[in-house]
Amino acid sequence: MRALLSRPFYLPALPGWAAAILLLLASATFSAEWVVEGRVVGISDGDTITMLDDSKTQHKIRIAGIDAPEKGQAFGERSKQSLSALVFQKSIEARCHKKDRYGREVCLIYVNRRDVGLEQIRTGMAWWYREYAHEQATQERLVYRDEEDAAKAARRGLWSDPKAIPPWAWRKGDRAKF
Repeated sequence: MRALLSRPFYLPALPGWAAAILLLLASATFSAEWVVEGRVVGISDGDTITMLDDSKTQHKIRIAGIDAPEKGQAFGERSKQSLSALVFQKSIEARCHKKDRYGREVCLIYVNRRDVGLEQIRTGMAWWYREYAHEQATQERLVYRDEEDAAKAARRGLWSDPKAIPPWAWRKGDRAKF
């Protein structure tokens, strides 16, 4: 065994197309997704929570796929209250895929297998964040879109305001367009 380990190991040269295929297969096999479980100890707004894992490490989490009204914006406080009712002091599973520019983990959040972001959309307490739809699986994207359409048609939550301003426009100050 020692003799095998001391010899150099060589890979045969591969044509460029074969190397590219191997690289694609490797990247598809090893996704950057990670899972964190813990208890929600804080709610910042309708799409951001703080969770403590079992080792008492704090995680600031931005819920993937949604954008909720900002503080000071119509429905901002109601959206925060809705999220709090769904997750505060509850055990959650966070399926994360990246960190945002503020260092928050961007994750799908589940309480008892229930998609919390989808619930925020369903009740009219958040928008489906179309700008990041490319980060969602196709089925998830379709469900989020359909639930937002249903909430809008039923005039639930923020959709009761015919001139509801999306949070991304609110943050940019583009309020006059709506």
